[in-house]
Amino acid sequence: MSRTRLAGLAGALALFAMAVFGGEYSTFNWLKLRRQLAEEQDTVRALQAEIDSLARLAHDLETDPAAQERAAREEFGMIRNGEILYRIVPPRDSVRR
Repeated sequence: MSRTRLAGLAGALALFAMAVFGGEYSTFNWLKLRRQLAEEQDTVRALQAEIDSLARLAHDLETDPAAQERAAREEFGMIRNGEILYRIVPPRDSVRR
């Protein structure tokens, strides 16, 4: 193999290595950014699902009397006339020292 051909092959190999691993815009960084983008898109989808769920809950609380009653009972401990409310309160210090 001639010296010129060997130098050309070494140069091509060096350029290939720079394209894959070197610099700010390397293929390695591009793949890393694509992986991060996919993770962030998954996070956005999960948050969007949570927002949709909360929006449905807010709509139900504004319009559905059954949902309003359920929230009043669960969140605020409200009862109807004639009902008795029992609350189970955990002990303050459940672990003995």
